[in-house]
Amino acid sequence: MTVFVSDIAFSPAVKAQQELRGSRRSYQAMAQKRDWRSEIDADIAAFVAERDSFYIATSNASGWPTIQHRGGPRGFLRVMGPRQLGFADFAGNRQYVTIGNLSENPRAMLFLMDYAGRRRIKIWGKARSVEDDEALVASLAVDGYEARIERAILIDVEAIDINCSQHITTRADEATIRQATDGLLHRIAELEAENARLRALPGAAAG
Repeated sequence: MTVFVSDIAFSPAVKAQQELRGSRRSYQAMAQKRDWRSEIDADIAAFVAERDSFYIATSNASGWPTIQHRGGPRGFLRVMGPRQLGFADFAGNRQYVTIGNLSENPRAMLFLMDYAGRRRIKIWGKARSVEDDEALVASLAVDGYEARIERAILIDVEAIDINCSQHITTRADEATIRQATDGLLHRIAELEAENARLRALPGAAAG
């Protein structure tokens, strides 16, 4: 029986539902064309480098899942190799759910969103917490970001799905909005200055 990368998400139960509801043939074709992948190519690496946040899903030994947000400066999620990602786990609310779950179940999933570009990438892998490697932790630090790093999290990638843009609402972050509006604000200031100059000319008020 042929095993595809997509089988990590499409279990027999999922495939049965796809068959029942008429989508199995198209997803089987995608798997055969290798639309799913297990290595980080240049396009995915560029996408990862632009992210300033993502969601990580883990499950405990009982099977209960948890999704948590991880954020930081753009690019804090690093490509460590063709099949590995890593990030500095900054000090937070001290729940320690993710590392607790990983201590008994290494399976994890990362959900990366680009709202402005309406793209999303799902990454499945096996993750681990690393606290006793100072060089590794230091290598994941971000210059100028003062948050305290508690540990490194490494994810060995097993499957990647570049998902469709359907139903993604376009959003932009503050930096993108500022970049788009700075030129307009500058032009408005120029026009206001020009208007004030013209109003100050002799006879302008009478006109």
